[in-house]
Amino acid sequence: MSAETVAGRDDYVDFCEGIRRLCQIDLLQYKRNQMERRIRTFAERRGIPGLLEYLLLLRQERTELDRFLDRITINVSQLWRNPEQWTMLAGTVLPELATAGRIRAWSAGCSYGAEAYTLAAVCRDAVPAARLAVRGTDIDERVVARARQARFSEDDTRDAPPAALARWFDRVAEGWQAKAALRQVTTFEVGDLLRIAPAPESHDLILCRNTVIYFQEPVRDELHARLARALRPGGYLLVGSTERVNQPAAMGLSAVRPFTYRKA
Repeated sequence: MSAETVAGRDDYVDFCEGIRRLCQIDLLQYKRNQMERRIRTFAERRGIPGLLEYLLLLRQERTELDRFLDRITINVSQLWRNPEQWTMLAGTVLPELATAGRIRAWSAGCSYGAEAYTLAAVCRDAVPAARLAVRGTDIDERVVARARQARFSEDDTRDAPPAALARWFDRVAEGWQAKAALRQVTTFEVGDLLRIAPAPESHDLILCRNTVIYFQEPVRDELHARLARALRPGGYLLVGSTERVNQPAAMGLSAVRPFTYRKA
């Protein structure tokens, strides 16, 4: 895609640098063709032909910045998303991990918390005796604040098993809220996956699903390597159904099921 230039400068790069200073999101780490096309479309729909003019609008109008962040951070989630993965976790992975007596899990790129609370509920049903800690991180401070509220819409529950939903969530106005038993074992924090460096062997299970598809391949591979280092031996990494780990053996991982990797 061709880019406009100002005095020999690349306006897309300048736009990305402006966004990084504005909200600490480094768009230059994402695949350029896809991301640039989306951003230019956003600007054109607002009647703004240039990216630097669009950046000025984002600096001036918080509402427009919020809309922009929603579009680029892709906060799409739901409770029990991809049900087959939860069935697999409950039937095989969680019982294996629970033999250690505890499960330290990380929802990496947690959005508004649906994945993290689902994981807590599935763990409580599958391995109730295990000591459980579920951590969720996301780059978007707005969705992290929402995750801490533990509230979900009716649409968020469309794939949730009715019995499990009723067991672990309370009916509230316009939706559902995670019960105290889940909130007590689930924490959230703002964090950029491109910068987080978790302690080695600090997790038993990491879910990083539907998060890296827009990253450049070297960025994706470096992230997966850091996630692998954060797993203890015998720990598991789950990725999204359209994602894969490149050369897992080099990271000490082996593919044991579709989209599921175990650390040696």
